[in-house]
Order: sequence, then C-alpha cells, then structure tokens
Amino acid sequence: MSLLVVGSIAIDSVETPSGKADEALGGSAAYFSYAASYFCPVRLVGVIGEDFPDDYLSVLKNRENIDVSGVQVQPGKTFRWRGKYEGDMNVAETLEVQLNVFGSFDPDIPETFRDSPYVFLANGSPEVQRKVLHQVRKPKLVFADTMNLWIEIKRPELLELLKQVDGLILNDQEALMLTEADTLVKAGRAILGLGPKYVVVKKGEHGAMFFSNEGIYALPAFPTAHLVDPTGAGDSFAGGVMGYLTHANTIDSETIKRAMAYGSVIASINVEGFSLGRFRETTRQDIEQRFALYRDMLRLG
Repeated sequence: MSLLVVGSIAIDSVETPSGKADEALGGSAAYFSYAASYFCPVRLVGVIGEDFPDDYLSVLKNRENIDVSGVQVQPGKTFRWRGKYEGDMNVAETLEVQLNVFGSFDPDIPETFRDSPYVFLANGSPEVQRKVLHQVRKPKLVFADTMNLWIEIKRPELLELLKQVDGLILNDQEALMLTEADTLVKAGRAILGLGPKYVVVKKGEHGAMFFSNEGIYALPAFPTAHLVDPTGAGDSFAGGVMGYLTHANTIDSETIKRAMAYGSVIASINVEGFSLGRFRETTRQDIEQRFALYRDMLRLG
C-alpha cells in the first residue's frame, strides 16, 4: 500500500534555547514523508526552487520508501521560514515567511501516483488541497491538515473541503478557532458535524485527542527531556499516524489509536534534534523499542 502526501518542502532557519539551525531542510511534507517512510512507501508531491540544495533533495530521494518523482522544480526560490522558540516551546514565533514558488504551487499529481489508496493533504490552502482530491482515483482514506491562517481567511473553502475528506488533523487552538467552541471536547464533536468521520486534535507536549462517532479518547505525548527543536513535530506525528494506517491497511478506532501512539513516539524523536537530523540516525528498531516503553507507560493494572 502506498501513501500520497502533498505539501510544502522548505528551507528553515530556527533558533531555540538549545541553539540554532540556518538554512535547514524543512517543510510539512518533508517531515511527514520521512516519518511515514518507516512504515510504508510514500509518494511525495511538492515544489522547490532552483536554489534548493542538491544535498537536501538527496536526503529525501535516497531515503528508502520515499518517491520524489512528484517534486516539481520551478524557476525562483524555495519556500523559506524563519522562526524562534522561547518560553512556550509549543508555539513558534514566526520572524519571516517567504512563500516564493510555494505561493503559486499548482499540484500536478503524476499519473502513477493517482491510484494511491491513502492520501494526506498536508498544510496548504483549501483550494490546493481540493485540486489534489480532483486528481486522485477513489482513495480508501483521505486525511487533511490545516492551520489558523486558512481558518481565518479561507473558512468557506475549508468548510467545503471538510465535506470531502475522511479525517482532519489540527492543533488545539485551531480546533477551538474553527468551531468557536469553549472546550476541546465540544470542538472535536463539532468538527465531526462538519463532515470528517475522524478528528485528531494535537496538543503538543500534552498529547492528542481522537474523536469519532464511536467515541473519544486521549493519549499523552511520549515524555522526552531532550527537547531541542519542536519544528515539524506535528507533521512528524501525522506522518507516523498515516504511515502506520497505510501499513496496517485497516481503518477502525483501535487501529487509529495505535497509529496515534506511533505518531507520538516518532514526534518525540523528531524534537530531539534540528531539521531531520534525528530521523536520519533512527531505525525502525529504535522506534519499536521506544514504542514498547510507551506502551508500558500506558498500561493500567
């Protein structure tokens, strides 16, 4: 089974209390793809500029299970983000954003990708996400991500998108903003009423909540004391979730719960370094060892 992801590939500059990384490989689709590749083949669609370093493309291209034949190279510069973390490590202070070629991204899904049974619409405008849906053929499961910007300026388009996807992943503040609810439980239930059958609300270091018509459950984050850079944690979490679901090829609440546990473990690894640094030295065996620890932490007598 293959997993299609469409989203941003970026060059990030970030500063945290642990240090800084300048001109590092980033972007929602990059983090997602690497995380998901531990479990299944990933088909990556994105856009980069002519300035994108060959070494960075090689990180993705040479990674087993990632197919980058859907990455477009366009004249101009690659999407850039510069941010800083201090105090609340769950929230980045965005210092600069240059959309560059990503600002006019018009995804063209390769014909060989259009039969992907699992699809993830990484953070992007609802119009771009819907263009992807119009190009894929009868996927088994489609999840989307969104952010406060689209909730604020593209609400009607986002609401239309939600009628066409099976699941939505977003953070706690975005869930409250989208629904204007005063609690996350109300927000999660309200989003189910907008169309998706499954809703996953990320809460940073406090874990995540899952909502469906079958019920609600919450999982804590895997506790890590070595927090270096939270950038990409949410995307890595989503990659772990969707990667495991694609591998399992089963869609039910219990499988999604296990997928969220893997997502939490993978996100905990990502935050221990800058960019994709920790992923590049992590094996599937390492993930399984940490997953076993996490499972024991959750076990009740």
